[in-house]
Amino acid sequence: MTKQPRKRRGTVLDATIMALAGIAILVGLGIWQLDRKAWKENLIATLNTRLASAAGDLPPRSNWSSLRQNDQEFRRVKFPAEFIQGEEALVYTAGSALRPDVKGPGYWVFAPARLAGGSIVVVNRGFVPVDRKDPAARPEGATQGTLDIVGVLRWPEQRGAFTPDDDPRSNVWYLRDSNAIAVAKKWATVAPFFIDQESPVPPGGWPKPGKLEVTLPDNHLQYAITWFGLALALAGVYAVWLSRGLFRRE
Repeated sequence: MTKQPRKRRGTVLDATIMALAGIAILVGLGIWQLDRKAWKENLIATLNTRLASAAGDLPPRSNWSSLRQNDQEFRRVKFPAEFIQGEEALVYTAGSALRPDVKGPGYWVFAPARLAGGSIVVVNRGFVPVDRKDPAARPEGATQGTLDIVGVLRWPEQRGAFTPDDDPRSNVWYLRDSNAIAVAKKWATVAPFFIDQESPVPPGGWPKPGKLEVTLPDNHLQYAITWFGLALALAGVYAVWLSRGLFRRE
């Protein structure tokens, strides 16, 4: 008879510790989502500001090594350059979150462009559908001479665990990694960035350049409400359980 109260006290203490730990975790996840919401809103505002700004001059080669992704990515630039004939790499895409006009599978056409001083930058000239993969299917796109290119500074993507291996023999890549492409294709560039071309549109329309649009999802408030709601529900369940236990004890 004397052991029963001790067992009950131990059960209540264990349940209280577990409930408080669960509530703390759920509230912490909700606060984290609110922090993510503030970060996402700041990111969207920054990208919209940069993409809406007038295009500035491409940074000179002497400054390339000091450029930082957080400070420079998505800034619009303009520069005269000439595409090197017969050189391109195809990067597979199933669609683009930043190019709403690209909805189906196809390829980004990456090509080296020579600047006035002789330096090389890699340019994503735009999208081609699967049936335009072969350059022979878009001969008008093989532009010659110097072009006034307008585009956006981008940095190479990082390979993920599920990114397929590139296939340089077939000239097909699965990551917009301009550095890796340049090394494999022996394009002599030291730029830490590549350019997403906006204009000009080549004769025939392919590859199809275009302006980037920010369409990043921002669902963090809903996620935060969900976590806070679960914390409240857990607190309610614990309160009901505790009150019933105390009632039975009386």
